[in-house]
Amino acid sequence: MTLILVLIISLISAFAFSQGEVMAKMQFNAYKIYHRRQIYRMVTHAFVHANWEHLIVNMIVLFSFGKNVEHFFGIYFGALGGAYYLFLFFGSVIFSTLYSLYKEKNNPYYNAVGASGAVSAILFTAIFFDPWNNIYFFGILPIPGIIFGGLYLYYSYYMSTKKADNIGHDAHFLGAIFGFFLPIILKPSLMFLFFDLLFGRISL
Repeated sequence: MTLILVLIISLISAFAFSQGEVMAKMQFNAYKIYHRRQIYRMVTHAFVHANWEHLIVNMIVLFSFGKNVEHFFGIYFGALGGAYYLFLFFGSVIFSTLYSLYKEKNNPYYNAVGASGAVSAILFTAIFFDPWNNIYFFGILPIPGIIFGGLYLYYSYYMSTKKADNIGHDAHFLGAIFGFFLPIILKPSLMFLFFDLLFGRISL
């Protein structure tokens, strides 16, 4: 399922790079969503990206951690694992845009693209199920997932308040929150699994 998502997103994004009209119709635009009821943009923006670097980074992270999340969902949710995985992806795509929708609803010039909200969600779901597994920052520096997650949340929140660049830090933060807490919402007993893993009472 992860591989299918990566292929679909990659193909649509690559096509949209040379088709400005397609990009314009699919990107997140809070003004058009709110005032013109183009609700579909809350999902389609995740299937187009700003450039090749944006696409490649997101797809590497999605593929790397999505496979792990699929595995954990199969173990803990059984036959529903596939459906819950899709809910994780599409639910986080929508949830991660809610603050931007509220904040930018009267700004017709605000646009956003990319699956970063969903990628953050899947990364944090992977951290939830294996909190001490190393995440290689820039592919080099190993950092335990739970520590990386805390730093990531702080950085995303801090940068969202600074508004110093054009990156959707709000979406990163909300996607991460969605991904971390969804397993507990779906199966509350998993909270105890997380604490057992976190404090070393059990290991995978």
